[in-house]
Amino acid sequence: MWLILNGTIFNAITVAVGSGSGLLLSGRLPDRYQRIVLSSLGLITITLGIDASVNVLGATIETFKPTGEAGKTYGAALGMIMVTSVLVGAILGTRWRIQERIEGLGLIIHKRFGRGDAGKFAEGFLTASVIFCVGPLTLLGCFENGVNGDPSLLMIKSVLDLFCSVALASSLGMGVCFSVFTVLIFQGGLCLFASRFATAIPLLSQQLVNVVGGILLLATALTLLEIKKIPVADMLPGLFLPPLIVAAVEWLSPGTLIPVATTGS
Repeated sequence: MWLILNGTIFNAITVAVGSGSGLLLSGRLPDRYQRIVLSSLGLITITLGIDASVNVLGATIETFKPTGEAGKTYGAALGMIMVTSVLVGAILGTRWRIQERIEGLGLIIHKRFGRGDAGKFAEGFLTASVIFCVGPLTLLGCFENGVNGDPSLLMIKSVLDLFCSVALASSLGMGVCFSVFTVLIFQGGLCLFASRFATAIPLLSQQLVNVVGGILLLATALTLLEIKKIPVADMLPGLFLPPLIVAAVEWLSPGTLIPVATTGS
């Protein structure tokens, strides 16, 4: 069990240390410094989101694109899977009121442990949870840790999250600290899932999950930059749809998305 969860446990520790340090700094940092830190973090999140969505999608198309006429429409096919996953996921999340429920959880935690502005507490909890748990390093790291017992990618992610949690906590407050539990539950669950089922999920499906995750990071960045507040949590079901769509297409028409030679990779 330790070999499966050691990366997640280390990640949770770094988030706890970073957010605690951010809280100590928040009382000493003037408001203008907090705003510029949050804006910088938003720009960094945009960069990570573009890398996970645009760049990963392009690389995935080049990797799996068949030769001949079929290759000309392959990118459009993967694009349709991405669009469908995001839209249907957002509709399902809205129907299930995921954002509202998570914010409600944040408010409940605030009543029990928090101080200050309850709305800011919930925003910090939700924003940090999305940033720490959505993205290519999370997925790939959990798969490596769960399947091969290799925490290297999660260790790298932990260092990034350490600095990120300092910036978030200094600007958004105590709610960021409680995202530690989100990391433990979501990321730990993903590692345990990967240890049992990851080999059954094709590489193409894994990459498309990363693409959808990149779009969610971009949505989070828009919120951090105060451009538009998007209910990112309502979009989370989209992360789980690409494997289902790919499996359905391959069941109906084998070889359409995953060339026979790369099946099971």
